[in-house]
Amino acid sequence: MEIHSPYLLFLGDARDQLAAKTANGVRVWRPQWCVGQFRLPGCNADCGVPDMSIEDAAAAGVKTVILGVANRGGAFPESWTVELVKAVGLGMDIASGLHSRIAEIPELAKAARANGRALHDVRQPTREFEIANGRKRSGKRLLTVGTDVSVGKMFTTLAIEREMHQRAIKADFRATGQTGIFIAGSGVSIDAVIADFISGAVEWLTPDNDADHWDLVEGQGSLFNVSYAGVTIGLIHGAQPDALVVCHEAGRPHMRGMPHFPVIDIPTCIEANLQAARLTNPEVICVGASINTSGLSDQEGRDFCKRVADETGLPVVDPLRDGVAAIVDNI
Repeated sequence: MEIHSPYLLFLGDARDQLAAKTANGVRVWRPQWCVGQFRLPGCNADCGVPDMSIEDAAAAGVKTVILGVANRGGAFPESWTVELVKAVGLGMDIASGLHSRIAEIPELAKAARANGRALHDVRQPTREFEIANGRKRSGKRLLTVGTDVSVGKMFTTLAIEREMHQRAIKADFRATGQTGIFIAGSGVSIDAVIADFISGAVEWLTPDNDADHWDLVEGQGSLFNVSYAGVTIGLIHGAQPDALVVCHEAGRPHMRGMPHFPVIDIPTCIEANLQAARLTNPEVICVGASINTSGLSDQEGRDFCKRVADETGLPVVDPLRDGVAAIVDNI
């Protein structure tokens, strides 16, 4: 799917700032697309852009209202309906990363048909994909992988894209999750693709390209997280990466939500991902490690990165503190 900017970030009645993490991610990485935000009474989130009514957003040229709230269960609150129907009537599309399908909400579906507008359920693929074939494709590809889920794979991939663009290197961020799709404007929510077609979907997302062009593929899950390893292996085989960057959160004691599974060490994680990636690209290498050290002091974070660098022989950075120039240098 392709989502048109500029955006209005719809925060609804988000209970806190964390609930608006999707909208905030878009605001951080694509500020030029974010015209404003819409908040209902009782909203406790703020993305730091101008508050707007739906009418103001239409007058400002907004093309898509982004439902930027990640609420419990991914449900669509009925209290949002009136304002979103108004937005559709004023010529705006709606894009949602919720589990609930906005295209199945009768009032929204009726308004969209009447006004020729699109309702994007980004967690639901809008096309079918072929089975992967594993054939070599032209161009270069980088994939972020992790010791666990939620360790900074999207952030790292976007930081690498930004650094490459600053150096005039041809590169594109390839989104595989709902927030990434809002940031990129297109992509495939890979966790919603039927398992047999995951690798084929990634092949479609990263087709033949110029020899000096990099597709930077947003990683998902982890080979070591039993809940999501299937998505990760599909991404690895479909991306056919030339380069891997491993991501990790310093100090995390166990897999997210699973205290009975300790987090794997970084060298073991690198080798396992390389072994899996060699199926479709025997020449794949790991080019660096990206560490979220937010739970440590500044000096502790630097010491942690140095220890990992000594263990792996790779450039190791906290992308928020250090940037990713050292990783791009290695690429």
